[in-house]
Amino acid sequence: MAIIGIVAVDRNGAIGRGGRLPWHFSADLKFFKHTTTGHTVVMGHRTWLTLQKPLPNRTNIVLSRTSEIEPQPALTVMRDVDSVLALNREPAAHIFIIGGATIYEAFLPFIDRWIVTYVPLTVTDADTFMPENYLAGFELSEVRQLDEELQVKFYER
Repeated sequence: MAIIGIVAVDRNGAIGRGGRLPWHFSADLKFFKHTTTGHTVVMGHRTWLTLQKPLPNRTNIVLSRTSEIEPQPALTVMRDVDSVLALNREPAAHIFIIGGATIYEAFLPFIDRWIVTYVPLTVTDADTFMPENYLAGFELSEVRQLDEELQVKFYER
């Protein structure tokens, strides 16, 4: 079992604009679905608001201290990082941290691996970015080409 950060970033480390992904690449969405299916995904409240329903075939955890989220199957609301870390998990299942920036920052000390899709864009009006130096202490272990535009890099601590 590993805690894995998974993210798509533009050339400047942007991950969002106006509470949404500022791009749409079907190859990246298919890769994300294939990679996270059967595992647990952890997201913040704002990321949850963009989805509005649990991701299928995954255990969905929304980390939120304040908001009330309507109970749904396959969805758990937790109040803090320690609650997520204390989960009893099956050894084969991983925990994927899927955003946003505040959640990535909170889990940074616990992430074992990063999966980063590099989007060949610069989003000029982006308002959400990855934490600075989020890859500090990680080494590149694999590079995959998703399609002619997108490259995914895997980093291990």
